Amino acid sequence: MSTFTRRRLLALAATGAASAVLSACSTTSSQRAASVPAFPAAPPPPTMRNDPSFADPEMMYAPVNDNGYDIPGVPFKKIDPRYYRQVVTDPTGEAPGTVVIDTAGHFLYVVADNGEAIRYGVGLGRAGFEWAGRGVIEWKQTWPRWFPPNEMIDRQPELEKYRARQIPGKNEWEGGMQPGVQNPLGARALYIFQDGKDTLYRLHGSPEWASIGKSVSSGCVRLINQDVIDLYGRVPDGTPIVVTNGLQMVANPVAQQPIQQDSWRL
Repeated sequence: MSTFTRRRLLALAATGAASAVLSACSTTSSQRAASVPAFPAAPPPPTMRNDPSFADPEMMYAPVNDNGYDIPGVPFKKIDPRYYRQVVTDPTGEAPGTVVIDTAGHFLYVVADNGEAIRYGVGLGRAGFEWAGRGVIEWKQTWPRWFPPNEMIDRQPELEKYRARQIPGKNEWEGGMQPGVQNPLGARALYIFQDGKDTLYRLHGSPEWASIGKSVSSGCVRLINQDVIDLYGRVPDGTPIVVTNGLQMVANPVAQQPIQQDSWRL
């Protein structure tokens, strides 16, 4: 069985809280089947018209093969157009290169240096799992493996085959769900740290396109797979990240406070 390095499984080396956070990145089958109303197509983005990353939604969310994995197209007409990837006037007041997540609006921004920002729609945690503060995207992973927590496996014995096991005498792990389009972490995962420590929260892709603009997970920030691939290429390791439940907090000195660790829970 293939192995997984300790750095990529730091959360699993912790206690139950770490296990619980990994369960934040999946939803139930009933959520997958939820009906979503159709919306008219959004107008073309106001800028970066020559950038294919901001073409019309049909192109942005078309099927794509990425590293040998076939990602299906997204039925974008069933998604509110405000959650499409697009360029907007920067509302954050943050320095260029900063990632800002507005949990109130279900938006993720990447601040540009020209008064604009790239905006993505995101899905977030249910009520009771909100979090806010500043951190760093310490590292990123392409097509990550998913390790369901022991508590989830105990409730769903069919997941036993994905249980993580530490290799005796090594800081390596085996098990987990292999990467793929149905993997709850999707095509990319970006890991949020604070003061050099893993906060156990991630930005990641998801096949659950209907969850965008909603609060249905247990804590992780999910994007459409096509969007997380685009985001992944725009933010290097070490990118600062701000999470706020209202953009008015971003420019407020109070927002400079460290993340409250008891709010980073599952």
